[in-house]
Amino acid sequence: MICLKSPDRRAGEWAGQPARTKQRRFYMHLIKVAEVSGSEEKLTQAVLQITQMLGIYNAELARILHLRCADIGALLDAHKNISEDTEAWARAIKYIEMYEALYYLYEGNEIKINNWLRKKHKGLQAIPLYLMVDEQKINQVIDVLN
Repeated sequence: MICLKSPDRRAGEWAGQPARTKQRRFYMHLIKVAEVSGSEEKLTQAVLQITQMLGIYNAELARILHLRCADIGALLDAHKNISEDTEAWARAIKYIEMYEALYYLYEGNEIKINNWLRKKHKGLQAIPLYLMVDEQKINQVIDVLN
């Protein structure tokens, strides 16, 4: 029986293998407003993909879009799409614009994008994610990115 050494996360080791010397980079894929805004289904799927990539909770997404948590559940189950000509649609467009600007700013680097969203920004004098979720100030976040 071969026993594997438990991981030493500080050293980046697993099963006795030496730590990698190069840092692994994770990249997100680009989602553009122009490519998804023509269809309720495409826009809804784009919002859900962005939410997953950014590690945003469903309850946070509900607050950003001005929806209920049950509505987000229906979106996830594909029972419902974000309807055009609604406040949620307009806010979803802004959400995708924010992601697109972040993507270009950090060249799709997942670590840098997630760090920017969760770290206090000097210009905003707040954490961008909390501004969007708690204070409904996605426009200010987009302005700083552009």
